[in-house]
Amino acid sequence: MYQPLLTHIAKYITLEPSEINTLESCLRLSKIKKKECLLQEGQVCNTMYFILKGCIRQYIINAKGTEQTLQFGIENWWITDYLSYHNHVPSHFYIQAVENCEVIAIEKNELESLLLQIPKLERYFRIVSQKSFGAAQMRIKFLFTMSAEERYHHFNNQFPEFVQRIPQYMLASYLDFSAEFMSKIRSGKI
Repeated sequence: MYQPLLTHIAKYITLEPSEINTLESCLRLSKIKKKECLLQEGQVCNTMYFILKGCIRQYIINAKGTEQTLQFGIENWWITDYLSYHNHVPSHFYIQAVENCEVIAIEKNELESLLLQIPKLERYFRIVSQKSFGAAQMRIKFLFTMSAEERYHHFNNQFPEFVQRIPQYMLASYLDFSAEFMSKIRSGKI
């Protein structure tokens, strides 16, 4: 039941059978219903989620009361509020299921204990964090250097599976334009 996570970990490190047993003892499977929030602004995030099935997003509600999607996660991706998780401070974000999801959750205290017991897991989580940070940097670059239309076409070319799975208003907010503008791009009016 944890095989997708173990396969993902095996891309970066090799765990012994006893280490796998130790790891599995700290994991929890959860089913999350579409639109259910895993985290709300103001809560302290104590959990990291590995997505087995479905799509999850991280978003804020801006000063105008509009949702602004910052990140999506799909199968074999981790999602959390890293600042809240690591600094034990209230979150500025919401994390919500876009689809019905299945996740593997690991609580912070369990992970900290695991990292002491299985030091090579530090390498795995460092690589995951670095990849996540790099993706966030590229997203910022695209927001600053591409037109709205270029962002849409770039995203559509890089992640066509997202365009099919995600509600258009969420994708529009992620790409930093209105749902109306999204309709014009998709219909070829721009």
